[in-house]
Amino acid sequence: LGFGLQEIVANFVSGLILMVERPVRVGDVVTVGTTAGTVNKISIRATMVTNWDRQTIVVPNRNFITQEVTNWTREDQVVRRSIKVGVVFGSDVDKVIKTLGTAVAEHPWVLKNPSHRVWFNGFGDSSLDFEVWFYATFDNGLRARTEVCTRIYEALQENGIELAFPVRIIRTEGDPAD
Repeated sequence: LGFGLQEIVANFVSGLILMVERPVRVGDVVTVGTTAGTVNKISIRATMVTNWDRQTIVVPNRNFITQEVTNWTREDQVVRRSIKVGVVFGSDVDKVIKTLGTAVAEHPWVLKNPSHRVWFNGFGDSSLDFEVWFYATFDNGLRARTEVCTRIYEALQENGIELAFPVRIIRTEGDPAD
C-alpha cells in the first residue's frame, strides 16, 4: 500500500509541476522515454500522448519530471533534417557539393534561413561520404526529406555522379592472393 501511494503522490506532485511550469503543452510533439507523439491531455496523474500509430499512451506525469524529455515543437517549429550520400571514389568533390546544394536549395519546403549545408565527411570503405543538412518546419520535415532524397538522386544522375555501393571481395581457393 505504501509503495502504491508513493507512486500516486509522485505523479500528483509531478502533475502540479507540469501545470505550473508548463514544459509541455497540449499540442506539443514530445519524446519521453520510448514514447513519441503529440500531447493531447495533461491531467493531475498522467499525460495522454497520441503516438504516430494513432494510439493513445498514458504516460505517468512523473516520467516528464524524472526522465529526459524532448519537446520538438515547444519553442520553434523548425527542425533540421540530415541526408547521408556516398558517391564512388574518383568523383569530383566540388561538383558533388554543388549538385547536392542545388538539389536541396530548389525544394520549396527547405527553409532559406537557417540555410542548408553540405559537408564532405571523408572517405568510407567504398565511397566518398557527404552529408546534407537542411531545415524545414516540423509538419513538412519528413515529407521534405523524402522529396529532397528523390531530387538528390535525380540530380546526381543528371550530372553523371554515381552513388557508391559496398564492395565485397570474395576470394576462392587458388586465388593469386592466397
